[in-house]
Amino acid sequence: MQLEDFNYDLPEELIAQTPLSQRDASRLLVLDKKTGETSHHVFSDILDYMEEGDTLVLNDTKVLPARLIGIKEDTKAVIEILLLKDLQSDTWEALVKPAKRVHVGTIISFGNGELKAKCIEEKEEGIRKFSLIYQGILVEILEKLGTMPLPPYIHEKLEDQSRYQTVYAKNLGSSAAPTAGLHFTKELLEKIKAKKVHVVSVTLHVGLGTFRPVQVENILDHHMHTEYYEMSQETADILTQTKENHKKIIAVGTTSVRTLESVIEKYGHFQACSGETNIFIYPGYKFQAIDSLITNFHLPKSTLLMLVSALAGRENILKAYQEAIQKKYRFFSFGDSMLIK
Repeated sequence: MQLEDFNYDLPEELIAQTPLSQRDASRLLVLDKKTGETSHHVFSDILDYMEEGDTLVLNDTKVLPARLIGIKEDTKAVIEILLLKDLQSDTWEALVKPAKRVHVGTIISFGNGELKAKCIEEKEEGIRKFSLIYQGILVEILEKLGTMPLPPYIHEKLEDQSRYQTVYAKNLGSSAAPTAGLHFTKELLEKIKAKKVHVVSVTLHVGLGTFRPVQVENILDHHMHTEYYEMSQETADILTQTKENHKKIIAVGTTSVRTLESVIEKYGHFQACSGETNIFIYPGYKFQAIDSLITNFHLPKSTLLMLVSALAGRENILKAYQEAIQKKYRFFSFGDSMLIK
């Protein structure tokens, strides 16, 4: 399977730069994965595609304001770091720009020295390992000094930082938002629950893979980075019951899919667990956990486009994307949504 198989042309003006004022007013393209048929709605209509006894699975990860601009203590050069992974004991893995200026022993200072990062290991692809030096509570310092790590294709400033969080975000640890969930409001979730649809959460902290394009021609040669996930016993029990009752499991976002499919692949059933996953889902994959997926429109040649192609068929997906382009849907993180049913 070649990388070019997952390419498409997107006019730049369709890349959403800002979120809509009303989260659930985004457009919704519904794709039937069996027939390839499409229909067009607004996101609040998602309620019509859920039945009593179905289960909606949210990823409750919370994005860290992990993008920091600092200066090297010796040369005063400006350095940007993006905290990616908490390795415990104030040691973090981070993406660095420009990485060539940061070596073992380099100290970067942020704010008025309220936070310092000392490089303790150089890794490939612009990654460095840092020991953080600060006094107080790190999350509070990051909220003061850091900004949301918006994807590189978003050039507008985000006025309200909370718009890059889902309304149900709870567990801090992501380097990017699980953006399919940005369309939900608290009111819409209440309506879903009132319809006797189960609403459960898993956690997957979105990591480096989100920022890395696929760079190999044969996609089977692509290396997926690992991401931390966890599932509670309560969630596992409800998912098991949903399967037993032959009702639908509807995942919100590719991160929820990767969590659910990872658990089933590892254990053969849903159970309370936590761990790391580097699951790579591409056409030919047999889904065992999910029935439907709520997702956004993904970048050309991305692993996310490969995942949705595995679920709905590559030709169905690319045809639906062309239809979305013709109808001027908004693409990517702050863009419109798709339900694959």
